[in-house]
Amino acid sequence: MRLKRFSAFITYVNTCQSLLTDTEKLRKIIVEKLNDERNDTMRYDVAVIGTGPGGISAAITLRIRNKSVLFLGNPHFSDKLSRAHEIHNYPGLPAVSGKELAERFEAHLKSLDISITDEQVTAVYAMDQYFAIQTKSSRMYEADSVILATGVSAAKPYPGEEEYLGRGVSYCATCDAPLYRDKTVAVIGSCREDEKEADFLSEIAGKVYYIPLYDEKPELQHDVTVCRHMPVSISGSLKADKLVLDDRTLEVDGIFILRDSIRPQNLVPGLKLEEGHVVVDRKMQTNLAGCFACGDITGTPYQYIKAAGEGNVAALSAVSYLAGRKR
Repeated sequence: MRLKRFSAFITYVNTCQSLLTDTEKLRKIIVEKLNDERNDTMRYDVAVIGTGPGGISAAITLRIRNKSVLFLGNPHFSDKLSRAHEIHNYPGLPAVSGKELAERFEAHLKSLDISITDEQVTAVYAMDQYFAIQTKSSRMYEADSVILATGVSAAKPYPGEEEYLGRGVSYCATCDAPLYRDKTVAVIGSCREDEKEADFLSEIAGKVYYIPLYDEKPELQHDVTVCRHMPVSISGSLKADKLVLDDRTLEVDGIFILRDSIRPQNLVPGLKLEEGHVVVDRKMQTNLAGCFACGDITGTPYQYIKAAGEGNVAALSAVSYLAGRKR
């Protein structure tokens, strides 16, 4: 019951976040509510978010250093890795294919009994002494430290998307669906998996439009209207109420944009960025104490070996951070 109440509160915060210009006020609100609604969630030493080479390297190093690790992401690793034809600069593995490298990664993780939690993270909140991590399934996790290894999103935000985030625009159907009971919503899906979210929303909302960004024919189980036209922009007044497509405009109460990854500034409130990348120092430390980043998310070059090296550094820095807290 407490977990449900806390999840409902986080949904409320997501809705109101864009109305709060003071990040510190938002943080204090969450802290106060957490103190009232604490549940029996396990507290991990480190949460690693993202299953590319950077995240895998970090998880391996953390396990070797005897830390409890919550490894969140796609159990089949990153799409970028699986599509790679040949990689020529990974030491000891000349001309290795992405598929072969993924198999090596999987075997290494298995040898250390490292499991991947198949969850997409939708928000990370820096609390006083730990991090609260919200996922697409609306489940909450806790960790003393966080390593961001989510890569970069190729998709640019739609005009109006970031302006109305939390005011009619959402990235999590499970989290925010109750806000749109008997209302009209649009769902922009990037893959077949997102059809499940549209089906779920159709059980709550009055009407659901589904805009697939892929070629396959959607297989929806409920009464959902499929629109085969590309989104152009989002508009509204106090909140988003129009999704402009290239052939029409949909009048809606809410818009759900479902992507494989979320832009870092929307994932972690208060995170410092430059030119779309997370700012880190030589230790992979971000501007938030206990929060580290590695791989493509920190900037070019976008290389597997660079990501793996940074993952190792981020993990060792997290270990040092945790040790410093115990002194």
